Amino acid sequence: MKIDTNSIKKIAHLARLEFDESSAEKMSKDMSQILDWVEQLNAIDTENVAPLTTMSSEVNVMREDKIGHQLDHDSGLKNAPKKDFDYFRVPKVME
Repeated sequence: MKIDTNSIKKIAHLARLEFDESSAEKMSKDMSQILDWVEQLNAIDTENVAPLTTMSSEVNVMREDKIGHQLDHDSGLKNAPKKDFDYFRVPKVME
């Protein structure tokens, strides 16, 4: 499947990305290769293949939940560099 530059521009607009012409051309080739690979995977017969639930053979080690010592609200805010009544004051991240 071939993705043209117009499709890349549409996708970039939806994803709020910006590409120059050369980057858009490279992205077009890369995305086309990804879709070609997915088409190859779709052609494989998976009728008798059981789905995986995990890619790892690791086993989670669970622990019992226990109630422990908790800080009360005032103690938690005691060392805050800036606070606003009952909350931590943090710098603005987004405009």
